Amino acid sequence: MTGPNHTAATPTDPAATPKLPLVGVIYNRHSHRNQGLDHDSSDRPNIMVAHPKDPADLDGLLAGFAQRGVELLVINGGDGTVRDVLTSGLPIWGDDWPALAVLPKGKTNALNVDLGAPADWSLADAVAAFERGNRVRRRALKIASAETGAQVAAGKQARPTMLGFILGAGAFTTGIRVGQDAHRMGAFNSLAVGATTAWGVVQALFGTDRNRWRSGVGMQLKIGGDGDALEHSGIGDPAKRWFLLSSTLENLPVGMKPFGPYRTGLKLAVMDRPRRRLLAMIPAIVAGKVPQWVMRAGVHFVRTDCYELALEDEFILDGEAFPKGRYTVSNGPELCFVVP
Repeated sequence: MTGPNHTAATPTDPAATPKLPLVGVIYNRHSHRNQGLDHDSSDRPNIMVAHPKDPADLDGLLAGFAQRGVELLVINGGDGTVRDVLTSGLPIWGDDWPALAVLPKGKTNALNVDLGAPADWSLADAVAAFERGNRVRRRALKIASAETGAQVAAGKQARPTMLGFILGAGAFTTGIRVGQDAHRMGAFNSLAVGATTAWGVVQALFGTDRNRWRSGVGMQLKIGGDGDALEHSGIGDPAKRWFLLSSTLENLPVGMKPFGPYRTGLKLAVMDRPRRRLLAMIPAIVAGKVPQWVMRAGVHFVRTDCYELALEDEFILDGEAFPKGRYTVSNGPELCFVVP
């Protein structure tokens, strides 16, 4: 309607032009599926694309995005890229992050399995989904050094607090090391996870106690704010555990359900000792079909808000190894992911 107090909008009237979201893109040129390919950004002025040379560049790039007020942060890369971006962004955004989207371009993309985006999801798809309001909320694992001042003075490095989604130790660390060989042979994503898991079970079943797949690792676990020690079954060396897996994801690659009755929240699965009878049950356990007797035989399923982990070997966070030591693991900030 027009008249003395009404003006018809025209195509050149700013009021008639929808406000475009300000989008910041972290594009990892080194990610497996990005190598040799151009990104799919356009020349639209609301989209800023940054190409970090290494993780050290992320602090400045993300600070610049925050200063510009990005509404959507797009991470173009695999799980390791997501971990690095979230870790660098934690001091910048704290508990108040922009919306996030992940374009799954890495060797492994477990987070994307949980979020449910297709492998060919593009920047244009992510921006369109953001504008439609499609969201899923997840909390990352927050891993902070628990080394004391005396330990740091003695040479143990207190690492910056990290955010990630899959933490593993013991045989999991061994599996990731072997998985690097699978990657070099051309197996990626769920295929690499499945192949490495199967090979590890075979080695642990038929190997001797000197086999790296069976030896276990020195590990102490204290659960919850009260710091109650996770009970050890007494099978094998009580100072060691064979396997630990922890995650906040709800859907894992190849349909695995390794946390017993738990699907949501911060979860752990721990096995004290690789007894052959238990190892024979691993296919059923990872499928979510857990007989009661396995929990009396040294398998533990835990859901908690936090725990303390002390390790005598490296642990793996989203595909990368980090030094042994003492760490506290807790729920990180709630993150809002854009999904199809």
